[in-house]
Amino acid sequence: MLIIPAIDMKDGQCVRLKQGDMEAATVFSKNPDDMALQWLNQGARRLHLVDLNGAFAGKPKNESVIRSIVKAIDGNIPTQLGGGIRDLETIERYLDQGITYVIIGTAAVKIPGFLHDACYAFPGQIMVGLDAKNGKVAVDGWSKVTGHDVVDLAKKFEDYGVEAIIYTDIGRDGMLTGINIEATVALARKLTVPVVASGGISNLEDIRALCEIEAEGVMGAITGRALYEGALDFKQAQDLADKLSVLA
Repeated sequence: MLIIPAIDMKDGQCVRLKQGDMEAATVFSKNPDDMALQWLNQGARRLHLVDLNGAFAGKPKNESVIRSIVKAIDGNIPTQLGGGIRDLETIERYLDQGITYVIIGTAAVKIPGFLHDACYAFPGQIMVGLDAKNGKVAVDGWSKVTGHDVVDLAKKFEDYGVEAIIYTDIGRDGMLTGINIEATVALARKLTVPVVASGGISNLEDIRALCEIEAEGVMGAITGRALYEGALDFKQAQDLADKLSVLA
């Protein structure tokens, strides 16, 4: 089980939002490079990067910051990046700059054929971010909830050849209220590709609960606010996950 620190970027700074609200952003660092190195030095095995401005604008907005992060960590660990990725040229550019996995969210739902083309062009490097509220997928930086069922879309995208599904319960994201285990495992059981859990992790008990469903296909968990506010110690969390994985 990978514990994956999130670095969410708004206006070049490392922030966290509550339920995707750009007006409810808390700045945790003015230098995302430093945050990336901090997680690397604490033993992180992957970083989750999000261009928040890009997610709302529909095109990259923090690209220079992302390039700087990739340069700072110098290929020591993989990175997965989402936010404002709407065309193949952007994917290719980010991969050329050293990003390991590109996450497609809104465009997977709204632009027919784009995800299929991306999986074909960049096999093994495309992940899908499915953000949901009450089982329905949200798009455009979570500002719009669609009529699409999460499980139905995930199964469709799995057939395209995505590397993994990142599932976020947006009702819990940034709220430190605990992860939606029930919805996460229900999704993982319907898929053969791995699921990465996101949204609401608050403490070591959440990590323990996720490890209990790891065998269902949950390969990792993204956490942000809990780490930045000190509610969760990264090293303790990854050590616990490793221990429980070994026991499993």
